[in-house]
Amino acid sequence: MDWLIDHLAVVMFFALVFIMFLGFPVAFLLGAVGIGFGALGMAFDVFNMAQFANLLPRIYGAVVQNQVLVAIPMFVFMGTMLEKSGVAEDLLHMLQLMLRRVPGGLAIAVTVLGTIMAATTGIVGASVVMLTLIALPVMLARGYDKSLSVGTIASAGTLGILIPPSIMLVVMGDLVGVPVGTLFAGAALPGLVMSALYIVFIGVVCFFWPHLAPRMRSVADGGEVLTTRMVLRSFLPPAALIGLVLGSIFLGWATPTEASGVGSLGAIVLAAAKKRLSMAVLREVMTNSALTNAMVFFIFFGATLFSYVFRALGGDDVVLEILKAAGIVTGWEVMGFVMVLVFIMGFFFDWIEICLIVLPIFAPIIGKLDFGTAVQGQQVILAWFAILMAVNMQTAFLTPPFGFALFYMKGSVPPGVTMLDIYKGITPFVLVQLLGLVLCIIFPDIVLYLPRRFGFID
Repeated sequence: MDWLIDHLAVVMFFALVFIMFLGFPVAFLLGAVGIGFGALGMAFDVFNMAQFANLLPRIYGAVVQNQVLVAIPMFVFMGTMLEKSGVAEDLLHMLQLMLRRVPGGLAIAVTVLGTIMAATTGIVGASVVMLTLIALPVMLARGYDKSLSVGTIASAGTLGILIPPSIMLVVMGDLVGVPVGTLFAGAALPGLVMSALYIVFIGVVCFFWPHLAPRMRSVADGGEVLTTRMVLRSFLPPAALIGLVLGSIFLGWATPTEASGVGSLGAIVLAAAKKRLSMAVLREVMTNSALTNAMVFFIFFGATLFSYVFRALGGDDVVLEILKAAGIVTGWEVMGFVMVLVFIMGFFFDWIEICLIVLPIFAPIIGKLDFGTAVQGQQVILAWFAILMAVNMQTAFLTPPFGFALFYMKGSVPPGVTMLDIYKGITPFVLVQLLGLVLCIIFPDIVLYLPRRFGFID
């Protein structure tokens, strides 16, 4: 019984993980587990009722009054509106004409499109479904291998969770106590590195196995001519929107919240310019944004309650004791342990569940550890750790059995594409993602260069 009282926080953690496997909604589960173990702590006299009174001011101060979180519904609105605007179709057509002489040119065009759309949406579900509907029929009609096609689309779609303005980075910034602008700057280069790794992988595979990706017809064979007008009309609108949103944040002209408002207005203007704006579309976009916002904030409330009770029961100290008992004591060992843990959890949980389980427990610990001269200072360490988590959790969208990108794609593919084709297609891209994670760990400047360059960190 004494052991149970001393390790009540550990039991709380595993209870949360176990009940999540039963399929209960995470928003309700976090709060319920927190209240339940708070009551259990009162029964064992290690927690008292008065501590629950601290929850309301914590929730109000950390969540309700946090103006940065206003960016979440605005970025969701921007991404959903862009999905309706028709920008992506024009951009893909231009890119595939531009890259038709390159091995795997259409697949590379899809990856470039996914990278650009990631910088304008930040929503994986919207990106994967949009790319599947737009690109997959074209790739299959061109004779592309099914597994290569679906792997390319799924991996490119998941870039939306990493490349800013990512909703996940807004959530993580609140959980680890790092400004969202710092995380946006830190995630930009890793996102571009990941996109470059995809392109190199596709190019190498299609060079050695050209039958997987037949080339388009050249102009001499009757193919369509790429014009300057087509390039400008397709590329300038998304480039202008990216410049307005990310450029204003990086240059210090606007906060992420202000930039999200500018991005939402820009998305409306693009939809109107494409003649896709109507009251029905506006109503649908606003409804989806409101529902997503309600879900995210409900999870914030539950996560605040869970993390407060966990730490009040001595969770931080217990975790440190367990790591020391396992011989995991240095900063690099702890980081390696957390990265492996997050990757394994990605097979079973969504990114927001992983964030809410791992960050409140390990972020305070990792922020105090030593990682050498390249990464010094608590804010620098936490920013680096958060981006490593983000890169790692990108794999959670692709790894079976619960990879959400796989479900989004399966609901959008033609009947001839099976789940086995999807699993075969995403496997090499998961390995590429892990390579990107290793590079960000070995070379911290991939993450920290832009935050330092724009003055977010010292």
